[in-house]
Amino acid sequence: MSSEIAPENQEAAEAWNGPLYEVWVNFRDIVAGALVAHGEAALAHYPPPEGGRVLDIGCGLGETTMRIAELVGPAGSVLGVDVAERMVELARMEAQHEGVGNVSYLAADVQTYPFEERFDYAFARCGTMFFANPVAALRNVRSALEPGARLNMVVWRRKLDNEWLHRAEVIVKGFIDKPEEYDEPTCGPGPFSMADADTVTDVMRYAGFEEISLHRCDEPITFGRDLDQAVAYVMSIGPGAEVLRLWGDRIEEIRPVIEAALREGLAEFQGEDGSVRGAASTWSVSGVPTAA
Repeated sequence: MSSEIAPENQEAAEAWNGPLYEVWVNFRDIVAGALVAHGEAALAHYPPPEGGRVLDIGCGLGETTMRIAELVGPAGSVLGVDVAERMVELARMEAQHEGVGNVSYLAADVQTYPFEERFDYAFARCGTMFFANPVAALRNVRSALEPGARLNMVVWRRKLDNEWLHRAEVIVKGFIDKPEEYDEPTCGPGPFSMADADTVTDVMRYAGFEEISLHRCDEPITFGRDLDQAVAYVMSIGPGAEVLRLWGDRIEEIRPVIEAALREGLAEFQGEDGSVRGAASTWSVSGVPTAA
């Protein structure tokens, strides 16, 4: 880790560098593919400048970092930052294997890392919703941006606009809720912490951004090649999955019952080809540093 982790982000860092890393790698084909359209829509609204220096926030396994490297071209550069060291290490290895020379990676907490380099653009695809203190984190991002540089981030919209994921959570919580005591780390505020337009606008404003804009993207995602994989996915990733993970082995007897209920509840999302798809909705939230 290249900097101290803020105390309020310690638990999330432990989760993303531990159990959630394993899950992310296991379901990488779904996760990476599902969000491509939403990331591309955000990049189309406000593309990074050709030849620019870009900061990729919450880069995970580096898919967005590599994509932005294509957009800025060989004269530009992209720094992917993530709090999960294991994700960063895998991303770095893959970039080296592909021979991509204009990307680099850093394992650090974006909220606390003292960036010395200045960037012409910052991007995040579903990487900012897990900050315990998003205002402080984005304020630090703002301090690393050149005047007039743009922050462009993709965040999930309301649960009701992402019914497949919300339904999985409702089904799970019909049997069990988040335990009062648990040993596993949680992932932070969760994927819907910036879903409300007023809330995310206020976060941006308090962090020191202006010319704030929100663009809605509605693109369905495939979350399983078949119903078996879809059920396994929602039991591993998402709000319902976190409840299951926090209970651990204490619910082994009821786990098959929950799995059966999820299978029944998600069956309507299965298409004729067997794949399982659901409506998905995100915001592309953008702004520039407030003028001094």
